Amino acid sequence: MQDAPHLLFAHQPYFPPRGLREINTTIVEAATLLHSRVRQPDGDRIHRILNNGHRAPREIVPLATLTHELDGGAGWPSVGDWEQVTQDLLILSRFGTCDAIRLALPAIERALVCSAPHSEVVAFDATTGKRLTYGPTARASVLAQLQTRLDQRPAEHAHDPGPGTGAQPERPRP
Repeated sequence: MQDAPHLLFAHQPYFPPRGLREINTTIVEAATLLHSRVRQPDGDRIHRILNNGHRAPREIVPLATLTHELDGGAGWPSVGDWEQVTQDLLILSRFGTCDAIRLALPAIERALVCSAPHSEVVAFDATTGKRLTYGPTARASVLAQLQTRLDQRPAEHAHDPGPGTGAQPERPRP
């Protein structure tokens, strides 16, 4: 499954043990969505969207891209509770149950990966008094840097989605 896409999602920042920078964004292998501790069948449905056949091997796909593909988020109710799924993924990655890339993205980069692919992020530069606009090219650059980081990981650190992965039977949502 190492050629499968990877999901990137932002979350509430936390400081890891002995960490000097807060972690605010995480990348997990798509199979982690099938973990038994991830809300199902929601994780499985998101996994199917992530693995839609239109993605490059090991492509990093931000959650915001999936939201964009789901009619700007209008399609999420038919897929599942993405907030609970990402919370479950965060717990798995934070406490070492699955392999993940934990990131401390600066504000602009984080905003770009949390935006739709063709959106713009506007920031104010207090030193110059000017507004700065970052668009799709800047977003693509951030994703390319993250992709390089993923691709340069040694084989012994290949993403392991963790034990308990596999499609779960559908169970009713509360």
